[in-house]
Amino acid sequence: MKILWVKSDLLHPTTKGGHIRTLEMLRRMHQRHEIHYAAFGNDPAGEGARRSAEYCTRLSLIPHTAPKRTSPAFAAQLLKGVFSPLPVAVFRYRSRPMTQLLGDLVARERFDSIVCDFITPAVNFPSLSSTVIFQHNVETMIWRRHAENARNKAEEVYLQMQARRMFSFERTACQSARHVIAVSSEDARLMREMFGLKDVSSIPTGVDVERFTPAQEPPRAGLVFVGSMDWLPNIDGMRFFCDDVLPLIRRRRPDCRLAIVGREPTREIRAFAERDPLIEVTGTVDDVRPYLWNAAVSIVPLRIGGGTRMKIYEAMASRVPVVSTAVGAEGLDIHPPHDIAMADTAADFAARCVELLDNPATRTQQAEAAWKLVAANFGWDGIARQFESILDSHPAHPARAEALPA
Repeated sequence: MKILWVKSDLLHPTTKGGHIRTLEMLRRMHQRHEIHYAAFGNDPAGEGARRSAEYCTRLSLIPHTAPKRTSPAFAAQLLKGVFSPLPVAVFRYRSRPMTQLLGDLVARERFDSIVCDFITPAVNFPSLSSTVIFQHNVETMIWRRHAENARNKAEEVYLQMQARRMFSFERTACQSARHVIAVSSEDARLMREMFGLKDVSSIPTGVDVERFTPAQEPPRAGLVFVGSMDWLPNIDGMRFFCDDVLPLIRRRRPDCRLAIVGREPTREIRAFAERDPLIEVTGTVDDVRPYLWNAAVSIVPLRIGGGTRMKIYEAMASRVPVVSTAVGAEGLDIHPPHDIAMADTAADFAARCVELLDNPATRTQQAEAAWKLVAANFGWDGIARQFESILDSHPAHPARAEALPA
């Protein structure tokens, strides 16, 4: 197949779950197909552009900058978000040059498949009628959960407004698309119910089991959280854990350490380490595996989210037991309490962590069951093949496909 793949950013440095999922699949698909990749990028000589040959045949870059969430420019976008009919998460990526590029590419090339990776690039497509939207999350659900967990009334009102606008945009985009691919059967079900979709399918989340499995069992101690620390659901999750859960754990385990591992931690997240010498906030790291391999328990205390959390499968492949909320593990093929511990209240979450910290045999038993689960079912090769099969069944030009001889 000749595939046009459109995303808001390049895949290196690989610091987000969405990066990992797309990169792992495209690396494998690129071995069999011609991939044209279009994205925003301001440095044609940077790492992202240099390494794009790992996953695509041809790269098209459009300069564009979405302000960082800690910048005055982002604050200005939030203010503009009061008046724009589009949600902030979408209009900050709107680009006339990208729309022109996509129109030119589709007119000039004969793509067998066109993929919009995440919902945000959809705003730049001249038409979505030939496009498959790859939905890593149900974005509307994320914004609704943000509103439910708002810290004050003003924030709640703003987030509810953003959730309504995201629902309108996401529903329209998905209904306009050739097909929609979700990352779990649960997300596919939600999109059928919320957006009235009929043409939606799903693929599972994957993990590179061989890469994450430790060569030998390392000494393990403390807790670890792995995730991008500029993503609002992760920020909220760590706020909940550090404020409400960790003090309960410390009553039983006063020496309990926590490593928060992920890119671009906000000032609020860095402040946890400044106040508590047993909390480490790493920022961006070259490799998350040593932090997983040296932890006794991996925590996923998310209250907001959508899609699936690859951090859980990566922890399982690393042979570290996981404690997660229901939202944190949503959409994953898991079997609690056999291969994962689940808890939603602060007291229950703390209790599950203490049980695992206090009982090495229980940790080993859960970790072994989880490792067997991911090793047997969730390698990237099979998932990439599933994705290809869906694209093959929903070509960009269905009339052309129907005209081909059987």
